Amino acid sequence: MVTLTTKRRDIQLFILLILCITGFSLFMSFRKKKPQFLLIPVLSLLLYFIVQIALVPASFIDTLKFIFSLS
Repeated sequence: MVTLTTKRRDIQLFILLILCITGFSLFMSFRKKKPQFLLIPVLSLLLYFIVQIALVPASFIDTLKFIFSLS
C-alpha cells in the first residue's frame, strides 16, 4: 500500500530531478553557447508524460482518446 508520505517523497524526487536536469541544461547552453541544450528539460518532461500514460491499464490509444476528449 502506498502511503501519502511515499507519494510526497516521489513528487519531491521528481521535482529535484527536473530542477537538476534544467540546471545542467542551462549551464551547458551558456557554457557551450548552444541553445539546443534547452530542449533537454522539455524532452524529459514529454518522456515522463508518455511513460505515465503508458502505465494506465487501458490501451495507449484509448488512453490518449480519453485524455483529449476531456472538457
